[in-house]
Amino acid sequence: MEEDIDTRKINNSFLRDHSYATEDKTVKLWKVSERDKRPEGYNLKDEEGRLRDPATITTLRVPVLRPMDLMVEATPRRVFANAHTYHINSISVNSDYETYMSADDLRINLWNFEITNQSFNIVDIKPANMEELTEVITAAEFHPHHCNTFVYSSSKGTIRLCDMRASALCDRHTKFFEEPEDPSNRSFFSEIISSISDVKFSHSGRYIMTRDYLTVKVWDLNMENRPIETYQVHDYLRSKLCSLYENDCIFDKFECVWNGSDSVIMTGSYNNFFRMFDRNTKRDVTLEASRENSKPRAILKPRKVCVGGKRRKDEISVDSLDFSKKILHTAWHPSENIIAVAATNNLYIFQDKVN
Repeated sequence: MEEDIDTRKINNSFLRDHSYATEDKTVKLWKVSERDKRPEGYNLKDEEGRLRDPATITTLRVPVLRPMDLMVEATPRRVFANAHTYHINSISVNSDYETYMSADDLRINLWNFEITNQSFNIVDIKPANMEELTEVITAAEFHPHHCNTFVYSSSKGTIRLCDMRASALCDRHTKFFEEPEDPSNRSFFSEIISSISDVKFSHSGRYIMTRDYLTVKVWDLNMENRPIETYQVHDYLRSKLCSLYENDCIFDKFECVWNGSDSVIMTGSYNNFFRMFDRNTKRDVTLEASRENSKPRAILKPRKVCVGGKRRKDEISVDSLDFSKKILHTAWHPSENIIAVAATNNLYIFQDKVN
């Protein structure tokens, strides 16, 4: 058994009515369904579900459907196991709806929905000598329209675009995206905060969005040398990196997500804050997910973080932020302004103001 990789030492979706989930090193396919009616009037069963004596049945009844409280059920359908040595960090359904891929720290595997005991290794970055390991895979995703194209990110802050038509093992990338480091910003924490925690294609397939510790970046597939947009998520934490390193928060992995039209970006932060960036107007807003403002029809009010100087009444000091409350997981409805954010053990769902 190989040991789990400590990335700190190195760094110094849905398919119709099914959903995928990972449990460490295993992928599970679940069928998610809703029921708001129940059948009544069985011939061979009584109202409590017990079998009746056929000799007592003298008439034939036609079962009817009666309204009931909405019930959501999740039923496991398939288990895809024994293909990963390290913990899975990404799963992505292909646009052909026949295959999907799963990625761990060193390998990416391609699966067929109908075959649970076999997968094909399409990326393998494990060196012959583990002492020579310098980076790990942090996230991976298929292109939304081209089933042969996928992208994966690394702990070094790089993104590789691969084409499965080129070879069975995609050990050579088609495109390589990396932003040159500014020497003036070089510090002990540079490699750690540059590690990409999430990568997402835009719905159009033209852009790639990546999230590192402090920023969200948008890349054009036709320009590999630098991102076309960079958004500061919580730059006020740059002066706190030392304490964030000591309490391990600097290794937190935040997700990012597009809205349905690719015009707005959302990602999480600390203190149960989440950030939204409008790509057209260049406006941004900080909102908070908490039980106080999650009541029905409650309107979320923008929050501001005070870095220094005199703090206003509606602002919160950067020293007062609760780093144990963090929003790592976010999702946006594909066609409506409905978002979901996960804050510790709570799931919050918000939607655009309804008149």
